Amino acid sequence: MESFFIRSWWVLGLRGLAAILFGVLAFAWPGLTLLSLVALFAAFALVSGIASAIGAIRHRHAEDDWWVALLLGVVSIGAGGVALFNPALTALVLVLLIGANALVIGVLDILAAIRLRKAVPGEWMLALSGLASVVFGAIVFFFPGAGALALVWVVSVYAIVTGVLLLGLAVRMRTRAGKVIPVSGPERRVQAERRISPAR
Repeated sequence: MESFFIRSWWVLGLRGLAAILFGVLAFAWPGLTLLSLVALFAAFALVSGIASAIGAIRHRHAEDDWWVALLLGVVSIGAGGVALFNPALTALVLVLLIGANALVIGVLDILAAIRLRKAVPGEWMLALSGLASVVFGAIVFFFPGAGALALVWVVSVYAIVTGVLLLGLAVRMRTRAGKVIPVSGPERRVQAERRISPAR
């Protein structure tokens, strides 16, 4: 799991930038309607999901836990697709969809942070991002009928906070990318052969 995050630091960075952009646009958009908010969410979820899925697939042979990132990507893509292609859904269903996506993503981020707790300094950022997602999802489910203005405020704060945390973790992973990355399977054998081969 550590090597996956180091190799795919750009996935965390892209997720963070997308979340910050989503939060800022949702907060600053004058006269934002619920339909516009859902459209922004769909774009954010699709970008984040596609980035996570690509990162997972690219490193599936070098990392045993690649499926966690793939699952995260599939969930985000699914939520974004439902919001994008079903604009006729009721406002309540769309709000609950955003909350459900946040809950699942938060749990997966916390799971990844637990696996990284002894390997990567700064894993608390991922855990805190996951916790923020879970709290946001819970708020949406407990108060699904909140006013549009209140919902925009909550969504904006959630997106910006999680985006900053993910971007911070991406920077940490980027600084470690040039160091030795633990690998497994075929890549580990190749590296071992290189170490024992005589210098030319």
